This record gives sequence, structure tokens and C-alpha cells, in this order.
Amino acid sequence: MALNITPQVGSLCPSPIEEPAAGRDPPAVVSATWRPVGVAPNLRCRIQQPIGQDLDAIMPPASPSLSPISIAMQPDFQVAGRALMADAVMSQVEIEHLGNGLGGNEKGVPVYVMLPLDTVKPNGVMNRRKAMAASLQALKNAGVVGVMVDVWWGIVERGGPGEYDWSGYDDLMAMVSQIGLKVQAVMSFHQCGGNVGDSCTIPLPRWVVEEMEKEPNLAYTDQWGRRNYEYVSLGCDDLPLLKGRTPVQCYADFMRSFRDRFAAMLGSTIVEIQVGMGPAGELRYPSYPELDGTWKFPGIGAFQCYDRFMLASLQASAISAGHPEWGHGGPSDAAGYNSWPEDAPFFRHDGAGWHSPYGEFFLSWYSGLLLQHGDKVLSAAAAVFHGTGTKISVKVAGIHWHYGTRSHAAELTAGYYNTYFRNGYMPIAEMIGRHGAVLNFTCVEMKNSEHPTDAMCRPEELVTQVATTARAAGVMLAGENALPRYDEGAFEKIVGMATAAGGEQEKMHSFTYLRMGPDMFQEDKWRRFVAFVGRMREEGWSREEVEMETEGFVQITSPLIQEAALAL
Repeated sequence: MALNITPQVGSLCPSPIEEPAAGRDPPAVVSATWRPVGVAPNLRCRIQQPIGQDLDAIMPPASPSLSPISIAMQPDFQVAGRALMADAVMSQVEIEHLGNGLGGNEKGVPVYVMLPLDTVKPNGVMNRRKAMAASLQALKNAGVVGVMVDVWWGIVERGGPGEYDWSGYDDLMAMVSQIGLKVQAVMSFHQCGGNVGDSCTIPLPRWVVEEMEKEPNLAYTDQWGRRNYEYVSLGCDDLPLLKGRTPVQCYADFMRSFRDRFAAMLGSTIVEIQVGMGPAGELRYPSYPELDGTWKFPGIGAFQCYDRFMLASLQASAISAGHPEWGHGGPSDAAGYNSWPEDAPFFRHDGAGWHSPYGEFFLSWYSGLLLQHGDKVLSAAAAVFHGTGTKISVKVAGIHWHYGTRSHAAELTAGYYNTYFRNGYMPIAEMIGRHGAVLNFTCVEMKNSEHPTDAMCRPEELVTQVATTARAAGVMLAGENALPRYDEGAFEKIVGMATAAGGEQEKMHSFTYLRMGPDMFQEDKWRRFVAFVGRMREEGWSREEVEMETEGFVQITSPLIQEAALAL
């Protein structure tokens, strides 16, 4: 007998929906909570009526015609589907799922999913609450361990220095916790908008932008005087130019406020803190900004060292090295954002620039400042979250274009001193390792053959280099995809790399999929995604085995998925 609780739910007396406060979305009812316990042949469903009566019954065994996993998921998705309807009237239904669902054990690599960038709106209110509740339940039931969410500095501290509004994140964390998912919280000290995949604009806090407008050298600056307001320049990390605080102090105070606000969830629901280090949250310079068409793939980018604070540091370093003439700025022959290595004398194959004594001095200084910045912010994060049971992580960008050249020009302008002759990821991994943090790396899904051959893209070799380096440094490696993809080739690549299927690397600490959105809940894409999650978590399962388990689940959840796609 197929399990179905729709008649029981429909027959209950409706609970009135609260009138939403002005400027806020209606409260979501997260109507079903999974509680993974030991495997059992039945389900217990408890229905709480508004008048307080309990209906407690043992549901009949699942029909052998469908997978027990698929059957177990059916009632929960019928309930969650109703959460997508703005005018739905629901009673509270708690379903105890006696089993772990697809990929319930922890043998493989846990999968997280990035939430939309605007999960919390610029006014501090949680966005699309009903759609979010249903979508999170779908992810939970598909075997996803948790979600990653940007905690935007520009939203939380928008009111003024030290004024923190966590209300939108209060609602989100409560919802995620009730559903039973984990959270990777990103301390996003950067602007949203201007990078690959940015679908909305969330600036830095207004009071920070005002300080940058008064003192433009707080912004990263290129050789043409173009200012970048994505992230405060690391050149002023130790200067109290933000209303009496240094940028690093601002970051530390923000993280401390987050810790205090969500102390009860740290280590249980909130299991990881990814610390923003630069544009897109990555430890790098904003060398390839897409905003206003400044940069386009596969340009080499441009050095970002022309604010007066960084120039002062460069001049001091040049004098210390005995070459004061090297301290007047970056390379004058490094061409522009959209140039190619052979267009720029500094990056040419013969190494006359980047591999010269001057080139080695400049690149060591430039990458060294980035490492110092990472060390300062990580030190602050480690102190704030010490003893909370959370992992700290740092995201490193996957700059794979021109990797096949000797100079690796695009990596150099971003601050990664990685060339044919030098492993630039070792000092990064060692710095991260000193704080016991996780190195999170992107572009795990990419293949060399998918990119223009003349751009010398080598994502496969790049990921292998970083994985090998992390292992040598004793650092845990986590992964992400760089672009949202649902094709079998991308999933196959991720599974092979993350689970170390080839036997050459250790498996990853975790994998975070970019990103939840309407496309994910299209039937064919959802089917492939669910199968991917199963393969990641059920180490040793073949694709065919997981797909057999997935098929029934997808058929049952099809109505919910269609509504989730529309609601998002």
C-alpha cells in the first residue's frame, strides 16, 4: 500500500496565518522535519491539530513495488509542496523518517548546496520564505548534508558601525535547523555584483562606502587609477580608517557578533565558517572584475597595487632590497586586463620580465602581502571561533586560463605566485594549515577540452596541483564547481576528483554545489543532481545503482519540484 497522508492533512481544521509585519514576508511554516534514526520498516506520523489533539499512528509498510527510500519521501514532499503556495493553510505535521535516505551513511563526501545570493534581502529580511522552506526540505530528502549561505557585511552592519541586524539570518538559521540541515556560513566582507555568477547587487555597508569616497585609497587601484570597491584594500589592514577601527578589527567584530548571536547553533547546525578574504569571498586581488566590461575571459587581468598604502609598502620593500628604483609601481609592461601573455613583455615566454630579478622581487612582495592579509584575518577568525566546534575555511580561486604558459599570467595578477618554476599554492596551503583551516578550491567540474585551446586552460592540472599541495601541507581540501552545471560529464568529473576514485588523491573534506535556483528543480536536472549526491555519499556505488534508486524518488517529487522552480 502506497503511503499517502494527503486526506488526513486536508481534513484538519485550518490554522490561521499570521498577518505579516510591514516590510516582511509572511512567516513560513516548515511543516515537516526529518529525523534520521535507525532503519525500520515503517514510519510514524504525528499530526498536531490546532485544538491540541494528537493523532499518532503507525503507517503501513511501504509497497515492495517502489524503493523504501522513495516511498519514505513521498508524504514529506506532499506537505512541503504546499509551503510554496502563498495562501496555503497548513497544520503542523511532523514526520519521523526511519532511515537515512539516499546516501545516509558518511562513507563518501558530504554535499552542500549554495543558497541564492539574495537569500536575505538588502533590507535584512529573509527572501522567498515559503519557496525556501520547500526547497530546503527537497535538498534534505535528496541526501544533501547542508547549505552554504553568504552572511553579507553590507546587509547586517548596514545601519552604522557596530550596529548588527541579524533578523533575516535568525529566520534562516531557525528554518535550516528545524529541517535538519547543516550550515556553512560565509563571512562575506565583499560586495556582491561584478563577478562571474553575481545575480544581484549588495554593496559594502554604506558607512564603509562613504569612508572610501572620502579616502579613495581605501579601494584597490590599478595602474590607470581605476578604483575597485568590491573589497577594502589590504594595504590599510592595520590602519584605523573605518570610523576609528581597522578593516581587520571590523571583520573580527562582525564575526564576534555572529558567534554571540548564534552560539547555540555553532558546532551543531552551523558547522563551518568560511572567512571572506577578498572579491567573491576569495583570497585574491580583484584582478579580473567583470563590472562595466572591464575584464572578459580569458584576459590576463591587471595588478592591483596602486593605492597609496600599497605603494608605500612597495617603496619600503624596494629600499630594503637595495633597489629603490623598483618601488615606484608595478610592472610598466604588463599590458591590460584583456591582453594575452604574449601581448605583454612582462609575461612573455622568454621570462625577461616575470622571471627576472625585478620580476621575482615584485611578485614575491605582491603575493606576500596577500598571504599576510590572509594570515591576519584567519588569526582573527580562529580566535573568535575557538572552542565552538566549527571548522574554519578559506576559498581560493581556480584561475585556470593561461595555466599552460610558463608565466601563468592570470594567476600572477590575482596574487598567486604560481609559475612553471614555482609552486605558488604551497605558501597559501601552509598559511591555511597553521590555523587548522580547510582550503576550499573551485573549478573541480572542469575539463581541459571544454575550453579554447589557445587560452591554454588547464583546470584539470590546476586542481591536481592544489590537491597534491594540500595533501603535502597536511591541509584538508574541500571543493566547489565554478559554474552551475547539470551535465553528466561535469558530475562525473566532480565524483572522480572529490571521492578520489582514481586513487591518486585523498577524498575531499566536503563538496559545495553552486548553486540552488530554478534550474536545479527542472525534472531532468533534478534527477541528475539527486543521482550525483547519491554517488558522492554512497562511496563505491556505480552510477547505474544510484540512478535506479533515484528514479522513483524523482517521480514522486515531481509536483513539488515544479512548484519550487516557479517559486524561486
